[in-house]
Amino acid sequence: MYRIHQIILRPGEDKNLIPSRIAKKTRNSEKAIKEWEIVRESVDARDKNDIKMVYTVDFLCEGKVNAQEAPDMTYRPVSTKGAFPDKRPVITGSGPCGMFAALILSEAGFAPLVIERGHSVEDRVRDVKAFKEKGILDEESNVQFGEGGAGTFSDGKLYTGTKDKRIRKVLETFYEAGADPEILYRQKPHIGTDRLRKIIPEIRSRILKNGGEIRFSSKLTEIYTENGKLKSISVNNEEEIHTDDLILAQGQSAYDTINMLHEKGMFMEQKAFSIGIRIRHEQRMIDEAQWGSAENSILLGPAEYKLSRRCANKRGVYTFCMCPGGEVIPAASSKGYTVINGMSNSARDGKYANCGLLVDVNKSDFGSAHPLAGFDFRGKYEKIAFETTGKCHMPPQTTYGDFDLSEEDPFSRCIPRFVRDSIIEAMPYFGRIIKGFDGKDSLLKAVETRSSSPVRLIRNEKMMSSIEGIYPAGEGAGHAGGIMSAAVDGIKTAESIIRRYMENE
Repeated sequence: MYRIHQIILRPGEDKNLIPSRIAKKTRNSEKAIKEWEIVRESVDARDKNDIKMVYTVDFLCEGKVNAQEAPDMTYRPVSTKGAFPDKRPVITGSGPCGMFAALILSEAGFAPLVIERGHSVEDRVRDVKAFKEKGILDEESNVQFGEGGAGTFSDGKLYTGTKDKRIRKVLETFYEAGADPEILYRQKPHIGTDRLRKIIPEIRSRILKNGGEIRFSSKLTEIYTENGKLKSISVNNEEEIHTDDLILAQGQSAYDTINMLHEKGMFMEQKAFSIGIRIRHEQRMIDEAQWGSAENSILLGPAEYKLSRRCANKRGVYTFCMCPGGEVIPAASSKGYTVINGMSNSARDGKYANCGLLVDVNKSDFGSAHPLAGFDFRGKYEKIAFETTGKCHMPPQTTYGDFDLSEEDPFSRCIPRFVRDSIIEAMPYFGRIIKGFDGKDSLLKAVETRSSSPVRLIRNEKMMSSIEGIYPAGEGAGHAGGIMSAAVDGIKTAESIIRRYMENE
């Protein structure tokens, strides 16, 4: 296969025109193009009057071709060579990290056990609905906890800044489980929360078919060690399970689990993160700003954006998890705290767009050298937000026109002063890039705190923590951010365990 770049189509043009464009560019006949596959699709909207669809394509050709050979991006699993552990590996958490770690281990014949404190995705949907509509919060099954992880109730974004062959494995797994084939080549693929709820059970079925086991309502409550080595774990303070390999994929909201690990002596350190708000605009306004006209969204789909600004106070302000045609949802996992998130369905056909508008939080802001001080810092503002709305978990809100910098303003109190100052400074700049972004009627909601973990669990080159046999992984361990990077980290961790037994063979 050969690879060719910069194949151009107009929005709405039939993709079946691609072979003729390849032939023209390679100076061959169209008949000479025998096979072709889109590798990447992106939109060039720099000129709003001349928007282009840009493709990278792999193809086979009978004639002479002046083009590079296509790189082999096939995922190849680690060979076990018949080496298997005496005790099955255990994974705590079934978000993208835990799910893909379980999938890889099950495909290798390791029969992993997944313990998940929350419920299955089917039951979890009902739990989240009860919270959203009636304010009934299940502290073990919610937007943060449960099968699929926090990403299940988001936009389902599948892009990452990392380049790794394992990305292809993740995308193909989602596609085989029911995702749109376009996720395999779009520049910014997404699934949507409605599709994810159907896809996750399919991946679960693959794990079970391969010999894995998944237990819901099963929380890691204790670890037992001997001479610095993992011996066993306790589930729900009731059952002891002996294992030599434990993958920690608990997610970043599991403070109780991380605190227990800290008390057990696991090495961990503070990590900078971000705090901010969610801002909402009409999707039509975003489409017009990005595509030149709202009509273009019919051909191109709802528009996205990504903005950033370095402020005079040396803080970065940036947009996070932009949700076209989506909604802002309450996302608390503990009573007495208010947290928000953005969510979109696969069609992204809602009236409004929203994004997190976040500001850098440095470790020096925590006010303490304790490894878990970042949790206290973000919890402070989650509590204020909860109290602001009468202790009901619903997010405080205001318009940008009414955004008040005074300490007396209830909404402004929900975020640190340096966050307020940074947002105020960055908004006019963002408004010049996207007309109307800084409009007075832009709706602000607080508080967005769960973009990344405020702690990192230290691990070595073999992905292992300071306690032999325990593998911190994913977002909750501070080694990933987003569905794709967490899934890839889960695969890498599973591979490390497999190699461990190959070495001992």
